[in-house]
Amino acid sequence: MASKDTLAKQTNDASFGHVIDELKWRGLIALSTDESALRDQLGQPTTYYCGFDPTAPSLHLGNLVQLLMMRRLQLAGHNPLALVGGATGLIGDPKPTAERTLNSKETVAEWVEKLAHQTARFLDYEGKNPAQLVNNLDWTSGYSAIDFLREIGKHFRVGKMLAKDAVSARLNSESGISYTEFSYQILQGLDFLELYRRYGCVLQSGGSDQWGNLTAGSDLIHKVEGKSVHLIATPLITNSDGKKFGKSEGNAIWLDAELTSPYAMYQFWLNTDDADVIDRLKVFTFLSRAEIEDLEQLVASEPFKREAQRRLAFEVTELVHSTQHAEAARDASLALFGAGDIRNLDQDTLRDALSELPSALVQAGDSVVSALVSTGLCDSNGAARRAIAQGAISLNKIKIDSEEALITDFLPGGMAVLARGKKTLAALFLAR
Repeated sequence: MASKDTLAKQTNDASFGHVIDELKWRGLIALSTDESALRDQLGQPTTYYCGFDPTAPSLHLGNLVQLLMMRRLQLAGHNPLALVGGATGLIGDPKPTAERTLNSKETVAEWVEKLAHQTARFLDYEGKNPAQLVNNLDWTSGYSAIDFLREIGKHFRVGKMLAKDAVSARLNSESGISYTEFSYQILQGLDFLELYRRYGCVLQSGGSDQWGNLTAGSDLIHKVEGKSVHLIATPLITNSDGKKFGKSEGNAIWLDAELTSPYAMYQFWLNTDDADVIDRLKVFTFLSRAEIEDLEQLVASEPFKREAQRRLAFEVTELVHSTQHAEAARDASLALFGAGDIRNLDQDTLRDALSELPSALVQAGDSVVSALVSTGLCDSNGAARRAIAQGAISLNKIKIDSEEALITDFLPGGMAVLARGKKTLAALFLAR
C-alpha cells in the first residue's frame, strides 16, 4: 500500500479553478470526449477507471502516467477503479508489429497479484473517496463463447474495428493479426460496460495510442444503455529520439525495484535533457505550478547546475520507492560523481549503483593497469600507464600515482570504484 506520509504530501494545485485546467497545464490531455461535458461531469464526484494488463511482472513509466492521472482525479474528490486485467492479460493488446507470445494462466495470475500490489502504492485505498481494485476476469469468466458473441460481439462492426491503428498496421504486415488479438477491443469495451453497470463508472482514461480501445467502451455503452460516457487519453511519453517509453521498445524503466533499482531510477531522471525536464516535472511530480516555474527559470539561467533534474530525480524516486530510497540514491550519485563520501554508502545502494557501470572481477593484488583494460576504461596497458602518469586515475576516489599500483583497497562487500577523470567510472568486484 502507499505510504500515508507520501499520500499526505500529494495535493493538486489550488491556483487552478478546475482539475481539468491543471491536467491541461500539465500536458496530460492529448484527446478527450466533449470537454465542456467532461468539465461538467467532473464538477461532481465521478467514478472513473483505468486498466493495467499483466503482460509483464511489473508496471513501467508509461503506466505511471496513468496512475498519476488517477491520483490527481482522486485528489479532486473523484472515485478511482484500478482495473488489473486478469482476462485481457491472457490475450494482450495488439502491438503494431507482431503477435504477442501468450503467457500461461498461472503466470498471468501471478502477475495480476504483483500489479495489484503496485497500483496500491499510488492510490489511496482508505480515504474519503477510496480507490477500489477490480479484475476483469471476474465478469469475463462467466461468459460462454456463444453468449459473448450474442450479447457483446453483435454490437461491434468489423469495418470500424479494422480501422484501429494497431489492427490496420498488422493487417498490412507480413505477420497479419490473429482473431484472438483482433478481439481485444471487444473485451476492453465490455470492461467499461460492466464497470458502468456495477459501479456507475462514467469515465475511462488511457494512453492516446489506446484511443480506439477506449472508444470501443464508450460506443458499447451508448448502444446498449443509451448513455453517453467520457474518455481522457494522455499523450505518449517518449525518449529524446522519439521512441515510446515501454517494454515493447526494450527501454522500459520498471516500477519494481528488482527490475529497475532506485539508483537506476534516480539516474534515469537525473539524465533528462534540459529541453524535456520541465515537461517531465509537470507530468511526473506533484510540485506546484509556482515551484515548476521557478525551476524553469533556473534551467534557462543556470542550466549547468541541473537543479531541475535533481529535483525531478528525487521526487519521482521518492514517489515510486520511498524517501529513504530517494535519499540513498541521491547520496550514491553525489558520492560517485560529486563531492560525497563513497565510504558512507550502504552496501545495497552501492551495489545497485555499481551494477549500472562497466565492471570486472578482480583479485586482491591485481594491478590497476590490468583493471583499467579489463573494464574498458583504457584500451591497452600502455594507455593505462599513460593515464596513471597523467594523474587521471583514481581508486575509490584516491588518486593512483604509480604505474605499478595494486588493487588492495575494497569497500564493504568486496567492491571498488575505478575512475578515469571525474565522470568515467567502472566497478570492480572481488572474485570469491
